[in-house]
Amino acid sequence: MTRYFKVAGHVFSFSMTDSCSLWPRLTQYDPFVTEEHDGVLFSVTLTGEPFERPSLLETVYDPETEPGETLVRLSRGAGFWLFDMSPDREIPCRSHLVASEDFSTGTLYLDTRRVSDAIFGINNSLMLLFAFRSAPLGTLEMHASMVSNGGKAYLFLARSGTGKSTHSQLWLDHVPGSELMNDDNPVVRVLDDGTVMAFGSPWSGKTPCYRNVQAPAGAFVRIRRCPENRITPLSILEAYALLYSSSSGFKADRTIADGLHATLEKIVTTTPCYVLDCRPDEEAARVCSSEVLG
Repeated sequence: MTRYFKVAGHVFSFSMTDSCSLWPRLTQYDPFVTEEHDGVLFSVTLTGEPFERPSLLETVYDPETEPGETLVRLSRGAGFWLFDMSPDREIPCRSHLVASEDFSTGTLYLDTRRVSDAIFGINNSLMLLFAFRSAPLGTLEMHASMVSNGGKAYLFLARSGTGKSTHSQLWLDHVPGSELMNDDNPVVRVLDDGTVMAFGSPWSGKTPCYRNVQAPAGAFVRIRRCPENRITPLSILEAYALLYSSSSGFKADRTIADGLHATLEKIVTTTPCYVLDCRPDEEAARVCSSEVLG
């Protein structure tokens, strides 16, 4: 069975056997189901075949990660890419995605019978290929928590565990009219008319917030822990560095990198970016919202 999904205007597909018990566990994708089959950005197929590691691989990305952080190792072969994935560096990689050279197709192999491991492999395969394939199309998959208020989206960016979700919750609790759009992996796209639009996605980290919603981006805010609450506008260069570090994509690939650069340039010249030095308290939400909401 093949199902099609539409995120931020981009259609992609995922296939596995009709009898596979994983379909009922993928309800996070239900809001994004589409009947559109044209212009598919990429396709991923889950196979039941055992994984056999190709020979003559060149490792091109093997980052240092903290305990508990997701590990994605990228290798290159003759005309294909291999992603080895694990939810933690201390756990062996049991999910393997073999992708075509242009990342338009992928075959996912799972060395596990655990449902949670299988869902991890599916989610990460789709997230990775979405980020890689959409980057040249004015689209960023971002590591951020995002709320809406007054018809616009506000994205809070920071390192994992340093307050993005907390600050979103403070808005939900103390800034009337706020709603959570996504808590970990929203998508930002520059439309043909120059509008910077933010979208919900099927990927939202530990918080189940899988909403097919969209709103113009009102501001990007870096969250930084501090004994006092203050918000400061960022220069264009500072804003570029912030958004670059918070965007997913294989930046060693020229096509992807050029796409990211062009999109970031459009965003930072049209959308305000700030740094919020703050405590995790009600006042922080009020200081931030009073500035960015205008």
